[in-house]
Amino acid sequence: MHREIHAWHSPNLNKQMEIAVYGHYGFALLMFPTAAADYLEYERFQLIDSIRSFIDSGKVKAFSINSINNESWLNAHVPPPYRALRHQQYNQYVTEEVVPFILNHCSRETMIVTVGASLGALHAANTLFRRPDIFAGTIAMSGSYDIKEYSDGYYDDNCYFNSPVDYLSNLNDNGILSALRGKQHIYILSGQGSYEAPERSQHLGRILGSKGIPHQVDLWGHDIGHDWPTWRMMLPHVLGTKF
Repeated sequence: MHREIHAWHSPNLNKQMEIAVYGHYGFALLMFPTAAADYLEYERFQLIDSIRSFIDSGKVKAFSINSINNESWLNAHVPPPYRALRHQQYNQYVTEEVVPFILNHCSRETMIVTVGASLGALHAANTLFRRPDIFAGTIAMSGSYDIKEYSDGYYDDNCYFNSPVDYLSNLNDNGILSALRGKQHIYILSGQGSYEAPERSQHLGRILGSKGIPHQVDLWGHDIGHDWPTWRMMLPHVLGTKF
């Protein structure tokens, strides 16, 4: 499997940010790490290996980026307004820096699908819902889509516009709705076992349904917990059956 590591100093985040690239061809998977993890997490926990056949065959090309969750929502040492602002800066890094890198690395017509597990699922889904003009779909596994679970009671515009269950509920912009209604690849997955919260996926699904946005909520069994073996099954299943 072809593998490259790239890095640059991000002007949006004012820090060095790395990205791992796997494969030569195919549509792009933009992968957001879990919790406070880094750009090599999906490699360390064999999620990349689980989709190796899709990468080697040229079906997908994976781009795994760094998180800054330990500077935003997981940073108890800074006030919540700063955490929310840092998240917004991360959004800008993704759209203004990572997306051009992907398109230059592939082609201007490349389809980009976001992927994430746990806290990475929030980023993956939020990234699509905020910018359906850029992204083609999302595979969100075992996520919570309410930013209030991370904001310690604080709430401002940067929280609202990064909390899909909130802003989607009130979404009435015909342009954004039309773009989202045209998506064919919105997959929200969850197990029903230990440490999973399938009701969060169901809640997001109900909101999407109320807005006429096509999607699939896929709940796996009560023996499927919130852990790497789950995601190593889910992601290749979606890639193999939905694309």
